[in-house]
Amino acid sequence: MEVRNASVVYQTADHPVHALSNIDLDIAQGEFVSLIGPSGCGKTTLMRVIADLEQISAGTVLVNGVSPHDARLARAYGYVFQAPALFPWRTVLANVTLPLQIMGHSKEKAREIATEHLARVSLNGFEGKYPWQLSGGMQQRVSIARALSFEPKLLMMDEPFGALDEITRDRLNEQLQQLWQREKRTVVFVTHSIAEAVYLSTRIVVMSPRPGRIVKVIDSTLPDERHLGLRDSPEFMALAHEVREALADGHHE
Repeated sequence: MEVRNASVVYQTADHPVHALSNIDLDIAQGEFVSLIGPSGCGKTTLMRVIADLEQISAGTVLVNGVSPHDARLARAYGYVFQAPALFPWRTVLANVTLPLQIMGHSKEKAREIATEHLARVSLNGFEGKYPWQLSGGMQQRVSIARALSFEPKLLMMDEPFGALDEITRDRLNEQLQQLWQREKRTVVFVTHSIAEAVYLSTRIVVMSPRPGRIVKVIDSTLPDERHLGLRDSPEFMALAHEVREALADGHHE
């Protein structure tokens, strides 16, 4: 992904709202990049611009060398929202097969692919359950399986674990990190949690309060293969401190 001098301005009844200002960012294939910053800083807006869900007011954005619109038509994206966004009247399996059937897969092929991806997120055996029969963490895993089911090159995740309790969040962080290790898919991840950003990411993009600007891009010094015990290491704490300082600097600018 290449973002150059991108800005987003919303026109309102009284005055324009500057959501993003002069964003420059490159994301290479196979990276896990987290966007972190205060509420309202434009993290989700930047992700939505990359995913062709928002339009920029100025600048350029390229995804795999083409416009976000063309990348979306090529089904380059899998998107995981803050809420699981599952259909309550469809089973777990039926929720995951839905985009596959829309894409034209046969019922049998869609079922085969969906079953495989549910197993990847440790939900084999829950195919016949309904969303209301699952915990919040399990519902988000269904959402991840659905997003991965059509093998997108880019996985966009907008605070997917923000509403979960800390124990469940830790477990899903670990599972997501293991999934990324196996597949090395490009991930863009929005979070408010410093610990989550440091644990998951190869790079951390720190953003300022609105209008959202990039304050600092921090390269992770942690090993690619990680476990939750790393959070007590000096390297982890040093990275977390660097992120915290960059967030504070963004507020003071």
